[in-house]
Amino acid sequence: MLVGLAEKRTGKVIIQTYNPDNYAIMYSKKQDYDLFYKTEIDLRKKLNYPPFCDIILIRFNGKNIDEIERVSNKVYKKLMSFKTKDMWVYKPVPSPIDKIKNKYRWRIVVKCKLNSKMLDIIKLCIDEKVKDTSIIVDINPGNMT
Repeated sequence: MLVGLAEKRTGKVIIQTYNPDNYAIMYSKKQDYDLFYKTEIDLRKKLNYPPFCDIILIRFNGKNIDEIERVSNKVYKKLMSFKTKDMWVYKPVPSPIDKIKNKYRWRIVVKCKLNSKMLDIIKLCIDEKVKDTSIIVDINPGNMT
């Protein structure tokens, strides 16, 4: 049997958080979807987050940190040569989890509206044969690590 959206059910929810005053927690507690949506969409617009732009995460992984830094800076410089007023390119930095299984991890974050021209720019900027560094492009990633 399908349960209709209008049907009310009672239950108990337990939320564990370090931020009990966060608006998402507060509005969830009140079951105020409209206020949550308005607050979230306003924040996303101000920060230029999806759906107002796309986020492109360019990841660099490898065992040689000097090589990763060199390659990521080279890609960054190429990206900056194509930069427009509607494109934000953040400098290469170590990923929040900067080493996994003896491989270093760096990243570049790009915010823009994704279209075929932008995809061509990304392809052109990462089209480099690198011996020991892998380059991975993730569009609108599920997480930023």
